[in-house]
This record gives sequence, C-alpha cells and structure tokens, in this order.
Amino acid sequence: MEDFYIVRARGAGVFFGQIKERTGGEVIMTNARRIYYWNGASELCQLAAEGVKRPSDCKFTMVVDEVILIDAVEIQKCTPAATANLKAVHIWKI
Repeated sequence: MEDFYIVRARGAGVFFGQIKERTGGEVIMTNARRIYYWNGASELCQLAAEGVKRPSDCKFTMVVDEVILIDAVEIQKCTPAATANLKAVHIWKI
C-alpha cells in the first residue's frame, strides 16, 4: 500500500490522497479528495493519525485522479488506520 497524506494548500483547502510529486510548495496529488469539513478530529495532526470519529458528519468530495496544489503549507503523513478510516468516508454531493 502506498502512503496517503493530508495536504493543506493556501487558498485551496485540505486534501487527502497520495503524493506523486513535490517541488517546493507545489504538490501533485493522485487519488485525491478535497476535505471541506470533518467532524471528530481536532486538527490535521489528529486527522492524519486517527482519522475521524464521526464520518457521517464529514464532507469529502469524490476521488479525482490528479490535482495540482500550487501553495502547500502543511503536509501530514497518514497512519494506516487513518488512511482506512478516511477512505471509508462517504462521498458528499449536493
């Protein structure tokens, strides 16, 4: 299993996925979901370590093949338990 990460990008928000490439503040992520809202973790360190406690209250988008984030300001590597937890969060749609 390849590693998954939580990446916060200035102006673009928080993403969960794999890192394909990183050059300075530019990060190319694959198998990525934008996290609009999470419930059950206090901040990104806890999110990457444990996942969420209330997955039905979260707002995660569908998975996209690739996204380029121009101004990444925080990158957290997810534990295997958090990765499984976050992958299981349902897709939020309007």
